[in-house]
Amino acid sequence: MSTISERAAAAAGRTGEADDLKLPEEYVDQFPESTPLADPMADYEPGDDDPEMVPVHLAWLRVRRDIRAIGKGEEYNERGTRYNFRGTDTVVQYFGPVTLKHGVNVLPVKTETTYGTKQTKSGGTMRECSVTVTWHIMGPTGDVLELQTAGEALDTSDKSTTKAQTVALRNLLLNGGLIPTGDRDPDADRIERGIEAPARSAESYRDEILNPKTSAARIQQIGYEVSNLRMLNNKVANENGDMETLDSLGPRIYKERTGGGQ
Repeated sequence: MSTISERAAAAAGRTGEADDLKLPEEYVDQFPESTPLADPMADYEPGDDDPEMVPVHLAWLRVRRDIRAIGKGEEYNERGTRYNFRGTDTVVQYFGPVTLKHGVNVLPVKTETTYGTKQTKSGGTMRECSVTVTWHIMGPTGDVLELQTAGEALDTSDKSTTKAQTVALRNLLLNGGLIPTGDRDPDADRIERGIEAPARSAESYRDEILNPKTSAARIQQIGYEVSNLRMLNNKVANENGDMETLDSLGPRIYKERTGGGQ
């Protein structure tokens, strides 16, 4: 089998041993595969502002060291729900300058999605997206760490995918960077549980029902309480010393207090 150089020489009307042949310049463009591929980093010399050429695991460690912590400085307070959180924008603002400083790129290389629909309380429909994103954390020399994170989001229009990917990015930076919040640890507080109040006895409810100062409204409320406690059939000694169930005693005294009306 002839080589590219031999074929080029034959086309030019020259013959000879392959080692003695030289590809004419006019044929170089026609046979680009014969030209050695250039190494883009071969002549690279770091400038004053360029990162140090270190492996990616070391560059990522330096990023983590510079970030330290990101506090939960943002607050969600809607529909009676309130909590503090670390938003994606805030997290990216912390990581952006530091990854530039250390020559680290964070690149999504594969995204797997699933979709569904959810009904809102008002009867509307929301599109749900769950994503699994494969990321390459690329160091200054081009080597990579491959990581995966998941995210999910709901949206009423066409933004559920973008939102889910944004959550996946935040999870990557916070979890992959092991970034603490700087908040007080929940285990630092110790709260002694108090002794729960004992359940009321049937006799205590009888005494309250028979008390002349107990209002008709309160007697009605007692009926709900003893019903929830399943004490309606409990027998107690009434004002005459006779045994009577709470289910009978309460309504009878209620009628007496209200003049027989309901």
